[in-house]
Amino acid sequence: MTDKTIQSHNNDDGNHTLKRQLTLPLLTLYGLGVTVGAGIYVLVGTTAAKAGFYAPVSFLLAAIVVAFTGLSYSEFGTRYPVSAGEAAYVKNGLNSRRLALLVGLMVALSGVVSSAVISIGAVAYVGNFIPWSPTVLTILLILLVGIISAWGILESVILAALFTLVEIGGLVFVIYYGFTLKPDLLSEIGRLVPPFELSAWTGIVSAGLLAFFAFVGFEDIANVAEEVKNPRKTLPKAILFTLVIATMLYLAVVSVVILVVPMDQLKTSAAPLALVFKNASVTTQGAFFIIAIVATLNGVLIQMIMASRVLYGLASQGSLPKSLSYIHPVTRTPLMATALVVGIILTLALFLPITELAEVTSRIVLIVFMFVNLALLRLKLSNKPTPENIFRVYTWVPAVGFLSSLLLLLTGFL
Repeated sequence: MTDKTIQSHNNDDGNHTLKRQLTLPLLTLYGLGVTVGAGIYVLVGTTAAKAGFYAPVSFLLAAIVVAFTGLSYSEFGTRYPVSAGEAAYVKNGLNSRRLALLVGLMVALSGVVSSAVISIGAVAYVGNFIPWSPTVLTILLILLVGIISAWGILESVILAALFTLVEIGGLVFVIYYGFTLKPDLLSEIGRLVPPFELSAWTGIVSAGLLAFFAFVGFEDIANVAEEVKNPRKTLPKAILFTLVIATMLYLAVVSVVILVVPMDQLKTSAAPLALVFKNASVTTQGAFFIIAIVATLNGVLIQMIMASRVLYGLASQGSLPKSLSYIHPVTRTPLMATALVVGIILTLALFLPITELAEVTSRIVLIVFMFVNLALLRLKLSNKPTPENIFRVYTWVPAVGFLSSLLLLLTGFL
């Protein structure tokens, strides 16, 4: 694929194309928006149900697994900066169109299932303000986000970036308020260090699959590559910045919540961070609920954008019906693909439980990570010439990424 092809994704047939408008700050905030909103605001409780006080270690374990794959994505993202990135990576690395299509569909599926998970969390937070039935709230929220995602990529991502700043501020607020409740919180950090006992580590490793869901999002950066300015330089930086910032936030927030909130309450909550403010003033509680709603809706929006771009990319490559590659001349967004994604998210959110959805998402993404790492490993071991001016990793990086993803996938059966 030449630079000319990458820059324009040529439209010789007269069709409209996506616009390159995303810079490094916007792209990093895009990645953080789905990563941070998806994990912390929704799944801390379900992770604690398996790992107990050692939940922060589960998040650290997941971060280590993700780090190697993040480096693989960084190199691939500079080699092939296109929509439906994973499909292009597998196609070029493993020389299989069918496998590339399968991986592309799995990526899109992970996006819609992830959106369904976060939608359930969003409804749990919104329900504190609007006492409507969860079904009605779910339908209204998903349709609203669908309209926003169809509006336009620059408008959608700028809105998502603003939402991301709000949700990061909310996490800092959780940390701050936790210390006001327990000023000596740092003296209790020792409780979070697990003993060398099989029972403790079994729970930690098992919870790692749910904690991994919290990192789902950084790979979405690769799927808006056709809308990024100077993707060869911007993509790797955005991926790495997203992972580092998200990991630091996760470890701090999860540690505070575990030490402040009673474990029996935390384990059963679909809105876990709200429990930190259970005894706070009405104003403080209300402010946090608003932040949590923004955060979760942001996660839904970004995953919805990603899934629609993957379907668009696969359709434009001829792997899916051509109608899904239709770009509206005014919004310059893939409207048919977006509508399909919204319909699937609605169905999943209304009929499947949150824990099951999160575990399914994690398994799908881990399988995709395995294929991406394997594709890069094969590409690096081949005699194909390496393009100049790309981000490069050592050959052992995708090998470790493949093995670590496989091992975490297997822990789901513990």
